[in-house]
Amino acid sequence: MANWLQRFKPKSAFARGVGVLVGGTAGAQALMVLAAPLLTRLYSPDDFGLLAVYSGLLAICTVIAGLRYELAIPLPKSNAEAANVVVLSLVAVALTSTVVALAAWVWGSEIAATLEVPKLAEYFWLLPLGVLLIGTYQVFNYWAIRTKEFKAIAQTRITQTLGTLAVQLLGYKAGGFSLLLGQAGGQSIGSYRLARSAFTHPDFKRWSWDGVLSAAKSYRRFPIFSTWGALFNVAGRQLPPLMFAAFFGGSAAGLYALAHRVLAMPMTIIGNAVGNVFFSNAAEANREGRLGSLVTSVHEKLSQIAMPAAVVLVVAGPELFSFVFGPVWEEAGIFARWMAPWLYMVFITSPLSTLFSVLHMERQGMLFQAGLFVARVIAICIGAWMNSMFLSVLLFSLVSTIFWGGFLAWVSYATGGKLRDMALPSLISLAISSVCILPVVIHSVAQSGAFGGVVATLLTATFFFIYYTWLARRLFN
Repeated sequence: MANWLQRFKPKSAFARGVGVLVGGTAGAQALMVLAAPLLTRLYSPDDFGLLAVYSGLLAICTVIAGLRYELAIPLPKSNAEAANVVVLSLVAVALTSTVVALAAWVWGSEIAATLEVPKLAEYFWLLPLGVLLIGTYQVFNYWAIRTKEFKAIAQTRITQTLGTLAVQLLGYKAGGFSLLLGQAGGQSIGSYRLARSAFTHPDFKRWSWDGVLSAAKSYRRFPIFSTWGALFNVAGRQLPPLMFAAFFGGSAAGLYALAHRVLAMPMTIIGNAVGNVFFSNAAEANREGRLGSLVTSVHEKLSQIAMPAAVVLVVAGPELFSFVFGPVWEEAGIFARWMAPWLYMVFITSPLSTLFSVLHMERQGMLFQAGLFVARVIAICIGAWMNSMFLSVLLFSLVSTIFWGGFLAWVSYATGGKLRDMALPSLISLAISSVCILPVVIHSVAQSGAFGGVVATLLTATFFFIYYTWLARRLFN
């Protein structure tokens, strides 16, 4: 048995790193997915709308908490220089949290009223707290990426998910407040462990204030360009719940938030894991002239993993959401159907977005994210002008898919690859996924009754199980 299991053990260091992060996080995230039907019965769409707006504001603030200096932590050749960047990032987090606290104190009620969620005003104090806690975690997370402590990162992700779930399930009687508290506190769990690993590192003690000032000057392109690029990116992703709340009400934002939460969760598990390992290897690969082959390999893995899920959502999204979460959430399944192509493109491209930093093209990254942000705002406003939330979601997904497709073409050009090599894995996976989902499509067209539906579902599940078993052995060895 031991020899048989060894056949499935990844042979490359990159695959082992991804395997540790994915394996360490998948179990806890699976619990979150399993708990989602319970959460939708404990909390109303309005509660999820409150969470969606708060999460959007929190994400926008935390992505710039360290002024993006944390992205530079894996880049220096020496750990002593990287330690200076860590201290610089922590100072930036403290300053950002202070600014957010002042803004929440002065304008919290006005912001909540503008977004049509007045209940958020009494919980606005959680925003600067969340920025401080999560921003600190992000800094030490990048130090762990630098030192390739992927096991420690995976363990903190497990405790984060379990902590979030515990607060949200046990505190359901407090209503939406528990959803917010779990979101803010849960994501920061594990900071102490990663910080202790950094502070006890021999080279970390060699930091100095002169070194911090030197690091601020050396990596000044990160706050100047990368901060704005990240802000545009996160603002673009968090726009829907905020604008839907303002245009269509909190309940509409809650429907969208559930769809996005369910779809993004498994993609976050693998996408973040691949992105972290890719970033820790990309700088070295670029110096050695093998960045193009690394990018092609990573893209192939991601595209073949994500395509089946996207096809299933397009074909049967509303039915799945209605069955799993209850009939009141079927509308969220319709959103999921339209969001699937966009989230597929995000999954296969977002881990590669660190190339803007690796290739020292932060300015191009900022311009790309700014263009995407403007296009998304226009898309949602057109839907609001037509008084159709469905149209807003559809246009938002469409422009996002187009932009990320363009980014993929740029990646191919910038790393010396071929566009055909980028497109072929997606086309092959689409063909295989279409064959796997065929029993469900035939049942839907033929209306073969309940028994036929069960048979079609079982056949499709079997086909996808065989596909992913083959894929696991092929891609991670």
